[in-house]
Order: sequence, then structure tokens, then C-alpha cells
Amino acid sequence: MAYTKDIEPTIQPGSLKAKVENGRKSNEPKEDKYEQALHKYNCDVDEAQVKTAVEKIIAEKVPENDNEEVKKFLLGSVELTSLHTTDTEESILAMTEKVNKFDEAYPDLPHVATICVYPNFAHIVSQSLEVDGVEVAVVSGSFPSSQTFIEVKVAETALAIKDGATNVDIVLPVGKFLSGDYEGLADDIDELKQTCGEVPMKVILETCDLGNLSNVKKAALLAMYSGADYIKTSTGKEKQGATPEGVYVMAQAIKEYYEQTGRVVGLKPAGGINTVKDAVTYYTIVKEVLGEQWLTNELFRLGTSRLTNLLLSDVLGKDTKWY
Repeated sequence: MAYTKDIEPTIQPGSLKAKVENGRKSNEPKEDKYEQALHKYNCDVDEAQVKTAVEKIIAEKVPENDNEEVKKFLLGSVELTSLHTTDTEESILAMTEKVNKFDEAYPDLPHVATICVYPNFAHIVSQSLEVDGVEVAVVSGSFPSSQTFIEVKVAETALAIKDGATNVDIVLPVGKFLSGDYEGLADDIDELKQTCGEVPMKVILETCDLGNLSNVKKAALLAMYSGADYIKTSTGKEKQGATPEGVYVMAQAIKEYYEQTGRVVGLKPAGGINTVKDAVTYYTIVKEVLGEQWLTNELFRLGTSRLTNLLLSDVLGKDTKWY
């Protein structure tokens, strides 16, 4: 099918974009609902205060969580990820088969929470995955940049879901955020959430590109107000991944959003999680800020590829390379 620049994007009734279009047709002044939403929260984050709070958590609380029970839980919260230019159907199938055989090899350990791949591999994972309780996640919406037409993002997401994706990770339009186009940002996220329907959608903030922790909090809140079921730190494709300070601020945003709306949103640190201690640190921050309610593998996920074998080795007490 040929596409031309004359094609007008379809606007779904009831969407944020439709409401905006209807607003433009009237002479009534348009209300800046996004700024109003942010004004309900203190988005002026004191970075020194956050650094001190995080250092205190790491010094006083991380040691008590550095145990086998927590590491087993973390193993069951991992999103086993392969997002390489060199990925092939054969390599994704081989990764999926390792998940299938894990239960037989390690019956007393939890399996990973998710297999995360590019959208064109969703059908391979969906058709070959034999383990109950493992989700099929895809990165969609022009990952990792989010820089394309919304119609392309919607089509990619819809096709991945049709092929069996049960989780969708999209990237927050960072350029729109930095230029102050909160309306355009919210429209993108809202339309993709409508495409996902009941399929949980994670919004990746790409925290390292946001400039400061105040922006991290604003981006987290805007993502949640626009329909995010999870907020996620990073794509793993930029200069830096998750940081304890970023995760702390995102957890605070989730807590405050929950107190305002009653809506529970999950958290996924991802990118640069290189050690077991990193994983235990993020677990501890979530526990201290959000509490036990968020310590399930449905609400707390870890986006990583290398961590799985490290956790497995720690739990078993010997070097193990299953994945």
C-alpha cells in the first residue's frame, strides 16, 4: 500500500486528540490541563536532598535485603531482554527455549517475568513459549527514539499485539517534553494506550536525557496521567541507564500519583543494571518509598539481559551461565 503526505491521520472519538480538535473549533479559551495536573505535585526536586536520602537507604537498608530470598524474587522480576541489531529468529527462539527448559533444570527457582524483544519477533516468542506466567514484551513506537509519525507507532504496536505481545514498552517523546509540548506528548501516549487496550503499557522516560530530577518527576507524572501502566527509566541505548536517584524520584512520583488518583502504576528500572547489588539497591528503594504492595513481579520489573545469570550464580553459589 502506498502512503502519501495527503493522508490525514484518523482521530478516534474520545481520544485526547479528538478533544483537542473539538476545543479548537470553539471560541472558548483552552485550559492547560497538563500544567494544572503538575501543579498538584511538588516538581521542584531538591537534588541534594534526594542524594542524601538515597545514600541513607543504601547504607542502612540495602544490607538487610542482600539475601537469598530477595535474590530469588529479583530473578522472578527480570525481563530477559534481547534488543540487538544482530538478533535473528534463531537467536530469539534459542533464548525462548532456555526459558522453556528452566523449570525442569531449576524447579525450585522462579522463572523470569518476561521475554522482551523487538516487535517483529513477538510471533516467535508467543508461538514457542511454553511456560505459564511469562509475558511477551515488545519495544514499540519507534524504539528507542520515539521519533516518527504517530500512525507508524500505532501500526507497529497493533501488529505486535496481533502477533502475541502481552506487554508493550514505548518511549516517551523526549523532544516534545523538552520543548514544553506536553499536549503533544500526552496525545502520543494516550493514542498508544488506546491501541494497547488491556495490554499493559510501559512508558520509558529516558531519564538521562531529561536534564535534571525535576524533569524526571514531571515526565513520570505526565506519562502516568496519559495512561502509562508502568514507568521505566531507560532504553539502554543512550549514554546512561537507571540511577538510584532517578528511580527514587520515579518511585516518589508513583506514590504521590497513587495518593491523588488511587491508580497503581508499576516501576521498571532498566539499563546499566550490571551487578546483583544494583538490583538489590533498586528493590530496596522501591520497598522504602512505595512499600511491600509494589514488591510483586507484576509491579516491579528489571530490564536487563546480563543480570539473570548473575542472580542465578549468586543464588546457586557457583558460576552459572544458563542464559
